[in-house]
Amino acid sequence: MFARLREDISVVFDRDPAARNFFEVLTTYPGVHAIVIHRLSHRLWHLGLKWPARLLAHLARWLTGIEIHPGATIGHRVFIDHGMGVVIGETAELGDDCTLYHGVTLGGTSWKKGKRHPTLGRGVIIGAGAKVLGPINLGEGAKVGSNAVVVKDVPAGATAVGIPARILDQELAEQREHAARHMGFSAYAVSDDMNDPMAKAVHGLIDHSVSTDQRLEQILAELKRLGCAVEAGRKSDDGFDADYLNRIVD
Repeated sequence: MFARLREDISVVFDRDPAARNFFEVLTTYPGVHAIVIHRLSHRLWHLGLKWPARLLAHLARWLTGIEIHPGATIGHRVFIDHGMGVVIGETAELGDDCTLYHGVTLGGTSWKKGKRHPTLGRGVIIGAGAKVLGPINLGEGAKVGSNAVVVKDVPAGATAVGIPARILDQELAEQREHAARHMGFSAYAVSDDMNDPMAKAVHGLIDHSVSTDQRLEQILAELKRLGCAVEAGRKSDDGFDADYLNRIVD
């Protein structure tokens, strides 16, 4: 029990730069409280103590603003950031290392019994306000943009945005994600067609950076083919020459 609690708290430091110390996270993070209480209500649910499990989940919602049905299955190191308005349905399944932001709904689209809520693979990230509905599957490492409405499966590693959600071009998404990490942030939750001039400007800068890097790599390759030697400059973390054409020697 205490090992799981330490694991829940340690993951906060990995994903929330605002976290300062163990005691602060333990006492003031509703996402941690909701996960801890859910484990107890989930255990009661499977022991056949349905009403006590529902009552405990109800109290957790009152305390944290996060509603998790006792029947939901939640893996290790799941992080709910902020959390207000998060709803996780009875048959939802969350794999290890998932991250949910505030206002996320993992809901159903049918009144029938049985599996009616989403299944999230390992490392899935769902942006603020997104709705993932029905017995669909989100593959490992999939991302869902803010306010998206997802009603179909999302492949592993893909990014889904919009209403209804569509899958972004995988190669472009990966290039943006790679460039964004080196710029110090991840733009996964912002789609390029949102009516937000700032979002469009940020994506334009990232796309320009990716395009410039590709052209410089082509220039270096062509110079090498022509027999020119390019002096190695300072290397970035990904191994690319950060000084680019530091000096060209005939």
